[in-house]
Amino acid sequence: MTGRYLGVDLGSTTAKAVVADAGGTILGASTVQMGAVSQRGMQRAVDAALAEAGVAAEGLAGTVATGYGRRLVPGVARTFTEITCHARGTAAMCPGVRLVIDIGGQDSKAITVDEDGLVEDFAMNDRCASGTGRFYEVLARALECELDELPALALRGSRDLEVSSMCATFAETEIVSLLAQGLPAADIASSVHRAITARTLALVAQVGKRTPVVLTGGVARNRAAVRFLADALDLEVQVPARPQITGAYGAALLAVESAGRAPDQADADMSVPLFPGPPGSDRSCTDCDGTTASVVELGPAIAVRPA
Repeated sequence: MTGRYLGVDLGSTTAKAVVADAGGTILGASTVQMGAVSQRGMQRAVDAALAEAGVAAEGLAGTVATGYGRRLVPGVARTFTEITCHARGTAAMCPGVRLVIDIGGQDSKAITVDEDGLVEDFAMNDRCASGTGRFYEVLARALECELDELPALALRGSRDLEVSSMCATFAETEIVSLLAQGLPAADIASSVHRAITARTLALVAQVGKRTPVVLTGGVARNRAAVRFLADALDLEVQVPARPQITGAYGAALLAVESAGRAPDQADADMSVPLFPGPPGSDRSCTDCDGTTASVVELGPAIAVRPA
């Protein structure tokens, strides 16, 4: 069988695409940064992955889409939730994984996985961007440094400061206040990283701590975030070589498995809303007091050991 299969993960801030063969080997992959969910960004990611794989769009044997914008991807017969695709892709990249922690641009998830790489349970943050990639962007802006400078800065911090607000709107004001007190930027950066880690642990508590643990998503590229999470869990935390493409890779693998099979109830989208939260919520900051919302239950790697 010589088919080529495409998986597309159109997220809130990045578009990812993976082309795989029938055996699951990655032939091409691409990640494109966007300002928001964008068909243009999605197409750039798809074009780049196809070019790397040396495959024309019309030569694809199947395509599966996932992510917030999965319904915006043209020419797909099936869509799956990012929960399913992240579990599938991570299990293939890191065999034996039992807990997947995915921290993306605007949400974070904790997913328990069985021995077959299937989802057992999962939880995701409720209504706001606390503890996500957007929060790190707020921190970098407040500290007047580049995003890729944050990890080294945070790892230099030696003092744990109190950071009371985990709201991306109010936290910037608090960080500026700490700077005005003459406190070192390194201590502020490390303290915010620890506060974000505590938010992530609240997610893990909803599904139960398992091992091995794998961290995926854009935040997995932040070595300080990985280190603080490993310390807090007191466990080794693995990071795939390309942590941002696990969802797209899982989608490509599902495209392989779905080839030649008509859509049925087993392929039901089981949609996770664009803005998770209680019925009727809109994930708006309106009337928010800055208090972190509780989470809701919805169901070859680089190892980082606790310090």
